[in-house]
Amino acid sequence: MEFEPGASVLIGPNGVGKTNLVEALGYVATLASHRVGTDAPLVRAGAESAVIRCLVAHDGRELLIELELVPGKANRARLGRSPVRRVRDILGALRMVLFAPEDLELVKGEPASRRRYLDELLVARRPRFAGVLADYERVLKQRNALLRTAHLARRTGGAADLSTLEVWDTHLVRHGAELTAGRLELVAALRPHVADAYRAVAATDAGGRAGAELSYRGSVPVEAEQAVDREQLAAGLAGALAQARPVDVERGVTTVGPHRDDLLLALDGLPAKGYASHGESWSYALALRLAAYRLLRAEGREPVLVLDDVFAELDAGRRERLARSIGDATQTLVTCAVEQDVPAALRGARYLVAEGEVTRV
Repeated sequence: MEFEPGASVLIGPNGVGKTNLVEALGYVATLASHRVGTDAPLVRAGAESAVIRCLVAHDGRELLIELELVPGKANRARLGRSPVRRVRDILGALRMVLFAPEDLELVKGEPASRRRYLDELLVARRPRFAGVLADYERVLKQRNALLRTAHLARRTGGAADLSTLEVWDTHLVRHGAELTAGRLELVAALRPHVADAYRAVAATDAGGRAGAELSYRGSVPVEAEQAVDREQLAAGLAGALAQARPVDVERGVTTVGPHRDDLLLALDGLPAKGYASHGESWSYALALRLAAYRLLRAEGREPVLVLDDVFAELDAGRRERLARSIGDATQTLVTCAVEQDVPAALRGARYLVAEGEVTRV
């Protein structure tokens, strides 16, 4: 398929593959699916692998991105027909912001959803953080394996060998402080965009109301508004790890660090989770995605916008306000089962999606 600038609407009943297409684009942009946590469901039943090819055009230049997903084995990737050493080296080639019904989990769900939101945006904004994340997750896995082995040894009456724990602590502190610093800087940059986007989508006036507010709850208390001091963060994280060591050894798992942090969402001074109505929660989720789009747009190359079956979840007012907020986007892809759910401002090129076929109409 070749999409032109402006809005493109993919129309078809549920289950014919509309989300497959935008999910493939999302994988190119983030190396993950917005629906599932592993690659296996992305490969057609009975097939050994899945292949995604995406040609990105920007400023008169074109870049071909190719990915092969092989469940149980290492995925492979090429940029411009040349193999890359690490699959994550393709990150940044396609910038994309995806709105999906699953986004309600950002407000109502567990902290892992909000951490993923921050980390995907962090990498889209600064691709080098893909390496920071990978390094942190690798060290965390090794530290947890050591703690688990020691925990099992103690339960069976053996000796717990924790002689290398200090080494893993040192690495965890270094990568964890860098990741936390990146998240804090991101939250500070996002805060005004989220507040503005919430007012736009929810049609509220800021007069006398706090509106939508973000804050970061980390293992080391630091105000996001302050200039982030990485040495201070590292020292604080090292202290938190030392304090939590008896608990970690007892439980066999690392209980402090960026993998346990959370992005706190408040609405008019109260926690959005639990206090916000269903409509307010949707407005907040949309505001988080709109804020990501506006931040990326303000800092460089504009991302592709994708709205996957979102309009069916929204009332008429939110549909129109969301459409106005993104009406000037360079490229927008919309999927829907009923075309009438899509505001007129976003009804550009239309494609009918059936089993195995996409037809321009």
